[in-house]
Amino acid sequence: MPLVSMKEMLEKAKAEGYAVGQYNLNNLEFTQAILQAAEEEKSPLICGVSEGAARYMGGFKTVVKLVEALMEDYNVTVPVAIHLDHGSSFEKCVEAIHAGFTSVMIDGSHYPLDENIELTKKVVEVAHAVGVSVEAELGRIGGQEDDLIVEDAEAAYAIPAECERLINETGVDCFAPALGSVHGPYKGEPNLGFDRMKEINELTGVPLVLHGGTGIPTKDVQKAISYGHAKINVNTESQISASKAVREVLAEKPELYDPRKYLGPARDAIKDTVKGKMREFGSSNKA
Repeated sequence: MPLVSMKEMLEKAKAEGYAVGQYNLNNLEFTQAILQAAEEEKSPLICGVSEGAARYMGGFKTVVKLVEALMEDYNVTVPVAIHLDHGSSFEKCVEAIHAGFTSVMIDGSHYPLDENIELTKKVVEVAHAVGVSVEAELGRIGGQEDDLIVEDAEAAYAIPAECERLINETGVDCFAPALGSVHGPYKGEPNLGFDRMKEINELTGVPLVLHGGTGIPTKDVQKAISYGHAKINVNTESQISASKAVREVLAEKPELYDPRKYLGPARDAIKDTVKGKMREFGSSNKA
């Protein structure tokens, strides 16, 4: 099955009251596990790729070829999008599109609103011309994502009227308002801004995106979905489960040196984590 954009899968998810997970690729084992989980759960899938992860894996083209080859080898039949996570510039988004990405996020959230809108409009114009979906962000999502560090998530909440303006003026396919979620592990209890979330959903109507999906209680996830979130990003939870599996295997058998013997269990742990998230988000059997 060919790669697809996020547009239709997110519109369907929003209309039917579930969310599609974006699961970030970090290496071969992550890619294998995430594709296998999606096929076994019959869930639509968004493969998230940060610029840092793409560099680590060899480049945007390498990631696309790897995903396409594994989809063929595993006979993947569910819809799969490859999405640039936190694209840092117009140029990087165009580079990803040329490499075969079917969706891009342009993160202009650190710019003033007018500049964010102008940058996002440029990306939308190029992406939509070739059937690629676009995600934008407003406000600052806390924690760390690659080289991006934001200390105080609450101080950077998205303002509903600004969200409405950005969406109306850019024509983005989905939108990530910063409302208290963080990248990486939470240091305390997650504190999502549900009142603003509800207001943004009512003002805009586009599928919303929840970054930092690791560690958010299921009841909060369900509430976010009911307030228009159709895409939820997960990476840290997969990384933690993979690392735990590697540590356990090597603690039990410190003499092991074949990477397949400890990365295989890591891959299984990632797959179990992702399948659990697909069930929690309601995307299982929605492909």
